[in-house]
Amino acid sequence: MYLPDYEGNSLVNLMSSLGLAYGRDNGIYSQCTALSQVDLNQYDNIILLVIDGLGHRYVQSKPGLFRTHCSAELTSVFPSTTATSITAFMTGLAPQQHGLTGWFTYLREVGGVTAVLPFRLRGSDIELTERRFNLADVYQHPVFFDQLNCNSVVVSENWILDTAFNKAHTGRAQKRGYENLSGMFDQLQECVKVGQGKQYIYAYWSQFDHLSHIHGNQSEPVSGHFRELQAKTEKFISEISGTNTLLLITSDHGFIDTTPDKCINVNDHPILQGSLTEPLSGEPRVAYCYVQTDKHKIFTDYVNSNFSNKLDCIASQDMIDNHFYGLGEPHPKLSERVGDFALIMKENNIIKDWMPQERPFFHYGVHGGVSELEMFTPLILLEA
Repeated sequence: MYLPDYEGNSLVNLMSSLGLAYGRDNGIYSQCTALSQVDLNQYDNIILLVIDGLGHRYVQSKPGLFRTHCSAELTSVFPSTTATSITAFMTGLAPQQHGLTGWFTYLREVGGVTAVLPFRLRGSDIELTERRFNLADVYQHPVFFDQLNCNSVVVSENWILDTAFNKAHTGRAQKRGYENLSGMFDQLQECVKVGQGKQYIYAYWSQFDHLSHIHGNQSEPVSGHFRELQAKTEKFISEISGTNTLLLITSDHGFIDTTPDKCINVNDHPILQGSLTEPLSGEPRVAYCYVQTDKHKIFTDYVNSNFSNKLDCIASQDMIDNHFYGLGEPHPKLSERVGDFALIMKENNIIKDWMPQERPFFHYGVHGGVSELEMFTPLILLEA
């Protein structure tokens, strides 16, 4: 089991280093050990490019620009998934403080298990803002960009640029949208060449993650896309040569591939399903279970007798106490957002349940767990 290293080697510590370079108070999270010898203040532009799903082990398995310039491996947060990690990038906080605990998080404030990035209840296509819920009021997160003493820019795909989540987490940063990979680098190039004064630029690319889910992380479509990423990054670095720019490339998590026979379908286990008060939340690799008070023993006995070779069943409070989510004082609602028990999957097993209104689907690439493949992300440094 690989857990985040919040003492200096996680993406939260990376954000501490970047924040300190622009006058932000780090709080309890120390600077990133891998950047201890890098003077971030010397650069006019720092670009943090987050390539969703790009694991460190994947980078090391492929020759090219990224492997050559990969200076270190970082750990993700827990769970190693987009919702928890992107929130860390945009707040500078670990899940211990920002309080979002997976793609699906139980939010008592809105009445149930919620997909926290699109901000809609599980099984619904309606964004909760349409029901007069204000995401910023529900999440109450500090905005990383608003704590910096420099100009800041957020570069994201058009389809997510103005979502409720992005609006609540970008603050006063300038926002730039794009349609494709070339468009992203065009926007970054314009930022660097027309910007005045010191700039922090955050860019996000989702397609590597999307292809890994659909085809599997080790598939040829993903490999081909990775080659394209490297080629266009190299071209971009050449085009902005002489601008005194540092490009940092990292990720929110890595991937592990699975197969349908590795999936536990809770709907096929009525004793297990009947002990729950809510649908599963979290991730297929780390599932939070809200269990009826008088059925804790039935639940744990059933899980341990049927699935002990496929998962570890851990009391959720134990994970908080053992710093799975971060250091220091926890978010006041953290304990109610991780259920009574967590099912942490072994090897490449997953667990799912389906609500009546949901259409079943299968992802060949998954993340969120505590394997080496999922937990470690690269830190790639390129200068121009």
